[in-house]
Amino acid sequence: MKKVWYVLSMALILLIASCQSDNPSMITLGLDDTYVVERMKGLTLHPGFTGERYEWALSYESDSVSVTDSIVATTRDYTFVASETGTYRLRFQIYDAANPITHLMRIVVRKEEVAYSPYITKVYEYRPAPGQFVNELPRYTEGDTEESMRQKVEDCLAYDARTMVTLGGYGGYIVVGFDHTIVNRPGEYDFKILGNAFYANDNPRPDAPLGGSSEPGIVMVSVDRNGNGVPDDEWYELAGSEYYKKETLKNYEITYYRPDENKEPVTCSNPNITDSTYVRWTDNYGNTGYISQLTFHKQPYYPQWISESSITFKGSRLADNAIDESGNGSYYVLYAYDWGYADNHPNSSEKSNFKIDWAVDSEGNPVDLPGVDFIKIYTGVNQFNGWLGECSTEVMGVTDLHIEE
Repeated sequence: MKKVWYVLSMALILLIASCQSDNPSMITLGLDDTYVVERMKGLTLHPGFTGERYEWALSYESDSVSVTDSIVATTRDYTFVASETGTYRLRFQIYDAANPITHLMRIVVRKEEVAYSPYITKVYEYRPAPGQFVNELPRYTEGDTEESMRQKVEDCLAYDARTMVTLGGYGGYIVVGFDHTIVNRPGEYDFKILGNAFYANDNPRPDAPLGGSSEPGIVMVSVDRNGNGVPDDEWYELAGSEYYKKETLKNYEITYYRPDENKEPVTCSNPNITDSTYVRWTDNYGNTGYISQLTFHKQPYYPQWISESSITFKGSRLADNAIDESGNGSYYVLYAYDWGYADNHPNSSEKSNFKIDWAVDSEGNPVDLPGVDFIKIYTGVNQFNGWLGECSTEVMGVTDLHIEE
């Protein structure tokens, strides 16, 4: 009898396993029925099954917001983030001829226990290109490491400290984050980047466009889709006014070489330049050039905490924006691009604000991001401007425009 029961039991187990393999809905989808999250915190949902196509639909009602069964994504994964507290209903569907699946979820969004800061709270990486303010903004001290310099930069910028940090020449960058997700509100400006750009008071060309000291930095954003709290997910460029112009080079690459600080300086006709061949660079277009050393800044221009003999940067390169309006090298005007770049317009201007809506992928296709967790800024112009030195983006802070101070 025991043998008969054993055979029947095994047959039943095999039958159940067979049914489950034929019907994925009976196996865990990898999605819960209920989630509880704080507002302005991203929640990435990753279903365990694939299909021919996907659909996520969201419903929500409150005194200020009403959303009824709105399709929010058609990708396999979906990142949910909300700025309003309340209960959200999410419907996920896998459209598949063999195994269609529908899963309903409830997401309870509650208010954060500790008020969020609208400002940078973390600097993840700081890697400037050589430049006249490098090792000064912030100041390098012998023995400093990449980590200690990162901490110095964080001290300069976090919680609205507003102490200027340089990114050096083309490609130099900084990666920052917040204690929350900056929510994308379609059609609205989402964050502001503070720099030190200003307009010229006295341009010899009376009909000239806006300009003065504009050192445009390209801005990229990322979503913490894997939820590990570090910026190792895909980056998206915010496509500013120059992104689609033929003068903007995509996939540009430049390499700077550590100079010999003891070499004989090469002087030129400009008395403000002490070494015209100070930091050499080459790019992937076959060009070579130098960042000259100036009389105003005599410290090393190559980041002293970086041990490598060369540094390489990659990204989009904007067209040169500086013009010697005097004709004799005495008066350079660095003209502003229309919109979409850091340190490009004065901080008081709306044009120092940014929309997450501008994000594009590596192929230039617009992407719909629910919000961003990380922001990367890098110098976008490779130009040396006489006694003014190289074009170098400076950063003084980043502010989430959706959170009151």
